[in-house]
Amino acid sequence: MDWVTALLPGGYRSYNACVVLADRYSKTPMFLQFHKDNTAMDTSTMIWNQVIGHTALFQNIISDRYPKFTSELWTNLHKLFEAKLSFSKAYHPQADSLAERMIQTLEDMIRRLCAYGLEFKDCDGFTHDWCTLIPPLEMENKTSIHSSTGKTPAMLEKC
Repeated sequence: MDWVTALLPGGYRSYNACVVLADRYSKTPMFLQFHKDNTAMDTSTMIWNQVIGHTALFQNIISDRYPKFTSELWTNLHKLFEAKLSFSKAYHPQADSLAERMIQTLEDMIRRLCAYGLEFKDCDGFTHDWCTLIPPLEMENKTSIHSSTGKTPAMLEKC
Protein backbone atom coordinates (compact mmCIF):
# COMPACT_ATOMS: atom_id res chain seq x y z
CA MET A 1 0.00 0.00 0.00
CA ASP A 2 1.36 3.39 -0.96
CA TRP A 3 0.32 6.90 -1.93
CA VAL A 4 0.63 8.85 -5.18
CA THR A 5 0.38 12.52 -4.25
CA ALA A 6 1.80 14.36 -7.26
CA LEU A 7 -1.48 14.47 -9.18
CA LEU A 8 -3.32 17.51 -10.45
CA PRO A 9 -6.87 17.94 -9.09
CA GLY A 10 -9.34 15.78 -10.99
CA GLY A 11 -12.93 14.62 -10.83
CA TYR A 12 -15.88 16.55 -9.48
CA ARG A 13 -14.37 16.37 -5.97
CA SER A 14 -10.95 17.63 -7.15
CA TYR A 15 -9.03 14.57 -5.94
CA ASN A 16 -5.26 15.13 -5.92
CA ALA A 17 -3.93 11.80 -4.62
CA CYS A 18 -4.41 8.09 -5.07
CA VAL A 19 -3.84 5.18 -2.68
CA VAL A 20 -2.46 2.13 -4.44
CA LEU A 21 -3.13 -1.30 -2.94
CA ALA A 22 -1.92 -4.57 -4.40
CA ASP A 23 -2.72 -8.15 -3.41
CA ARG A 24 0.59 -10.01 -3.16
CA TYR A 25 -0.92 -13.36 -4.18
CA SER A 26 -3.06 -12.43 -7.18
CA LYS A 27 -1.27 -9.13 -8.04
CA THR A 28 -4.70 -7.46 -8.13
CA PRO A 29 -4.39 -3.68 -8.06
CA MET A 30 -6.77 -1.23 -6.43
CA PHE A 31 -6.52 2.50 -7.02
CA LEU A 32 -8.50 4.71 -4.61
CA GLN A 33 -8.91 8.43 -5.29
CA PHE A 34 -8.19 10.68 -2.31
CA HIS A 35 -7.24 14.15 -1.20
CA LYS A 36 -3.66 14.25 0.01
CA ASP A 37 -4.74 16.11 3.15
CA ASN A 38 -7.21 13.36 4.19
CA THR A 39 -6.81 12.24 7.79
CA ALA A 40 -6.04 8.73 9.00
CA MET A 41 -9.76 8.40 9.82
CA ASP A 42 -10.72 9.39 6.25
CA THR A 43 -8.19 6.92 4.86
CA SER A 44 -9.30 4.00 7.00
CA THR A 45 -12.99 4.74 6.35
CA MET A 46 -12.40 4.84 2.60
CA ILE A 47 -10.44 1.58 2.65
CA TRP A 48 -13.12 -0.04 4.82
CA ASN A 49 -15.90 1.09 2.43
CA GLN A 50 -14.11 0.53 -0.88
CA VAL A 51 -11.90 -2.49 -0.23
CA ILE A 52 -13.04 -4.70 2.63
CA GLY A 53 -16.48 -5.28 1.12
CA HIS A 54 -14.97 -6.48 -2.16
CA THR A 55 -12.14 -8.61 -0.80
CA ALA A 56 -11.30 -10.68 2.23
CA LEU A 57 -9.77 -9.08 5.29
CA PHE A 58 -6.07 -8.39 5.04
CA GLN A 59 -3.60 -10.74 6.73
CA ASN A 60 -0.56 -8.52 6.30
CA ILE A 61 -0.20 -4.98 5.01
CA ILE A 62 3.15 -3.58 3.97
CA SER A 63 3.41 0.17 3.61
CA ASP A 64 5.94 2.91 3.92
CA ARG A 65 6.06 5.05 7.04
CA TYR A 66 3.63 7.62 5.71
CA PRO A 67 2.11 9.41 8.75
CA LYS A 68 -1.42 8.24 7.94
CA PHE A 69 -0.22 4.62 8.09
CA THR A 70 1.63 5.02 11.40
CA SER A 71 -1.19 6.70 13.33
CA GLU A 72 -2.77 5.19 16.43
CA LEU A 73 -6.09 4.85 14.58
CA TRP A 74 -4.49 2.86 11.74
CA THR A 75 -2.62 0.64 14.20
CA ASN A 76 -5.80 -0.07 16.18
CA LEU A 77 -7.72 -0.81 12.99
CA HIS A 78 -5.17 -3.51 12.14
CA LYS A 79 -5.53 -4.99 15.61
CA LEU A 80 -9.28 -5.13 15.06
CA PHE A 81 -8.75 -6.95 11.72
CA GLU A 82 -6.08 -9.18 13.32
CA ALA A 83 -3.82 -8.13 10.47
CA LYS A 84 -0.08 -7.71 10.69
CA LEU A 85 1.09 -4.18 9.92
CA SER A 86 4.59 -4.08 8.43
CA PHE A 87 6.52 -0.97 7.48
CA SER A 88 9.18 -0.82 4.82
CA LYS A 89 12.48 0.83 5.69
CA ALA A 90 13.20 4.35 4.53
CA TYR A 91 14.77 4.47 1.07
CA HIS A 92 14.17 0.73 0.67
CA PRO A 93 11.24 0.45 -1.78
CA GLN A 94 11.99 -3.22 -2.54
CA ALA A 95 10.03 -4.22 0.56
CA ASP A 96 6.88 -2.73 -0.96
CA SER A 97 7.94 -3.35 -4.55
CA LEU A 98 4.55 -4.56 -5.82
CA ALA A 99 2.81 -1.32 -4.81
CA GLU A 100 5.78 0.71 -6.11
CA ARG A 101 5.55 -1.08 -9.47
CA MET A 102 1.79 -0.49 -9.60
CA ILE A 103 2.43 3.21 -8.95
CA GLN A 104 4.90 3.36 -11.85
CA THR A 105 2.36 1.66 -14.12
CA LEU A 106 -0.49 3.92 -12.97
CA GLU A 107 1.53 7.10 -13.45
CA ASP A 108 2.74 5.94 -16.88
CA MET A 109 -0.79 5.09 -18.05
CA ILE A 110 -2.19 8.40 -16.79
CA ARG A 111 0.62 10.32 -18.50
CA ARG A 112 0.06 8.51 -21.80
CA LEU A 113 -3.70 8.97 -21.78
CA CYS A 114 -3.56 12.60 -20.65
CA ALA A 115 -0.47 13.53 -22.70
CA TYR A 116 -2.13 16.59 -24.20
CA GLY A 117 -3.35 18.10 -20.94
CA LEU A 118 -5.12 17.09 -17.76
CA GLU A 119 -8.38 16.55 -19.63
CA PHE A 120 -8.89 14.67 -22.88
CA LYS A 121 -11.81 13.82 -25.13
CA ASP A 122 -12.73 10.30 -26.14
CA CYS A 123 -13.93 9.28 -29.61
CA ASP A 124 -17.51 10.25 -28.66
CA GLY A 125 -16.45 13.76 -27.61
CA PHE A 126 -16.81 13.25 -23.84
CA THR A 127 -14.24 15.00 -21.65
CA HIS A 128 -12.29 12.98 -19.05
CA ASP A 129 -9.53 13.57 -16.50
CA TRP A 130 -7.31 11.15 -14.55
CA CYS A 131 -10.09 10.24 -12.10
CA THR A 132 -12.28 8.82 -14.86
CA LEU A 133 -9.35 6.67 -16.00
CA ILE A 134 -9.05 4.77 -12.71
CA PRO A 135 -11.72 2.06 -13.34
CA PRO A 136 -10.49 1.14 -16.84
CA LEU A 137 -6.86 1.20 -15.67
CA GLU A 138 -7.73 -1.16 -12.81
CA MET A 139 -9.55 -3.45 -15.25
CA GLU A 140 -6.60 -3.39 -17.66
CA ASN A 141 -4.27 -4.42 -14.84
CA LYS A 142 -6.64 -7.16 -13.62
CA THR A 143 -6.95 -8.70 -17.09
CA SER A 144 -3.27 -8.55 -18.10
CA ILE A 145 -1.05 -11.59 -17.62
CA HIS A 146 1.45 -11.01 -14.81
CA SER A 147 4.98 -12.17 -15.55
CA SER A 148 5.54 -13.82 -12.15
CA THR A 149 2.33 -15.89 -12.12
CA GLY A 150 1.69 -16.48 -15.82
CA LYS A 151 -1.98 -15.70 -15.17
CA THR A 152 -4.16 -12.62 -14.90
CA PRO A 153 -5.07 -11.31 -11.43
CA ALA A 154 -8.74 -11.83 -12.34
CA MET A 155 -8.07 -15.55 -12.95
CA LEU A 156 -6.27 -15.91 -9.61
CA GLU A 157 -9.05 -14.12 -7.71
CA LYS A 158 -11.49 -16.83 -8.84
CA CYS A 159 -9.32 -19.61 -7.35
